[in-house]
Amino acid sequence: MSASASRPPVMADVARVAGVSHQTVSRVLNNLPNVRPSTRDRILQAIDELGYRRNLTARALVTRHSRVLGVVSFDTTLFGPASTVHGIEQAARDAGYFISIVSLKAITRDSVEDAIHHLAGQGIDGIVVVAPQRQAARALSSIPDDIPAVAVEGGRARRVPVVSVDQVGGARLAVQHLLELGHETVWHIAGPEEWLEAEGRLKGWRETLEAAGRPVPAAMPGDWSPRSGYEAGLRLPSSATAVFVANDQMALGLLRSLSERGVRVPDDVSVVGFDDVPEAEFFSPPLTTVRQDFTLVGRYSIELLLEQLAEDPPARRRRVVVPATLVRRRSTAAPAGA
Repeated sequence: MSASASRPPVMADVARVAGVSHQTVSRVLNNLPNVRPSTRDRILQAIDELGYRRNLTARALVTRHSRVLGVVSFDTTLFGPASTVHGIEQAARDAGYFISIVSLKAITRDSVEDAIHHLAGQGIDGIVVVAPQRQAARALSSIPDDIPAVAVEGGRARRVPVVSVDQVGGARLAVQHLLELGHETVWHIAGPEEWLEAEGRLKGWRETLEAAGRPVPAAMPGDWSPRSGYEAGLRLPSSATAVFVANDQMALGLLRSLSERGVRVPDDVSVVGFDDVPEAEFFSPPLTTVRQDFTLVGRYSIELLLEQLAEDPPARRRRVVVPATLVRRRSTAAPAGA
């Protein structure tokens, strides 16, 4: 079943052997939906039998698609952005795409616009903008109309589809968990005001306490770093019995300062973090936290781009929200005397 010995096999050969149209072969090669599993298996078998390999350069000349996606990201030293980019890269590779990353140190509207136009000039097929801050979200309006784009987080962006984790829902899980253990109220160490994720977690914390008719303490400011969590812990009043921290790194600093003050966790104070960094289960004590599924965020981001690139695109999804989950460990317990 091989192609002519004078030339390598082409897509038409795969279609002939599999008994399908070349459009159906294209859908399988591009990992697009709406192909029956039996048809997909038949096409993959024909590809193996023929030894078919896509000529990406020729494909780019014919289809004007480069099989390269652009990613604009920020501060990949932080767990959340780094894990998001990794999830996007993994999903793109699974779909047969390479990615070109622009990582920005300074987040301004101009820097985001420059990055977007730089990638557009490279002939990329689409762009994913990791937009966890308000300025980055506002810059989404500068994406050219003819470039498929998706934002991760992105706030209330209307120009492009958005994939986000349910930050409000994740915060609600953390606070409800502490209230159900019997704590009268929950203190909060917040992330930086400019970050949309910090805003969502703050909102979920406040709304959950208000809905339960509980006192709402003043939120304590943080900047995602362990030091800011440590300093907040030094200011935490002795009457506090439960703290929801906006990320695990600040929770680590909080645990250190509480230990130095002679405050036992969870006997005296329960602590819940957010992110579920790989080290969280090895904190002392192991940290109860809220997990974000960055793999799923990456997969949905690439799916939304591929939907826009499809020859017959389905109705465009405007927003996909990935649920957060609570991971219970040993940093939370009922308050003393409950």
